[in-house]
Amino acid sequence: MSTDPENTLILTLDSGDVTIELRPDLAPGHVERIKTLAREGFYDGVVFHRVIPGFMAQGGDPTGTGMSGSDKPNLKAEFSREPHVRGVCSMARTSDPNSANSQFFICFDDATFLDGQYTVWGVVRDGMEHVDALPKGEPPRSPGKIVKARVAADA
Repeated sequence: MSTDPENTLILTLDSGDVTIELRPDLAPGHVERIKTLAREGFYDGVVFHRVIPGFMAQGGDPTGTGMSGSDKPNLKAEFSREPHVRGVCSMARTSDPNSANSQFFICFDDATFLDGQYTVWGVVRDGMEHVDALPKGEPPRSPGKIVKARVAADA
């Protein structure tokens, strides 16, 4: 596990903490955006609006609809060869490769068909059971939420 608190994100969910090792070596721009939004409190209270068993949990839209993002400009794609496997955190986007903003997803299972098309920015190192426990649905009837997102260095 990364011992760099500046590149460790902690998502507090209803059932407990999820520790994510950030990967600035793969996606420096996206990691910077995630840390900036976390430090601004942007993700606090935001729901996981799309949770598909065996695939992924998606959140990061302040409206909870999957149609919105932050007021910051969209990010240029930072695709890599990193595989989309269980625990990988990647950015959601529209059909435009350079449209990632604040929405992200965490893979429940291998989703290697996404490789090279979405920007991987981190991997869950601890607490994946809390991601697994999120209410399922598109959207879930009573969605799970990010109670608080913080960079470990700020704790």
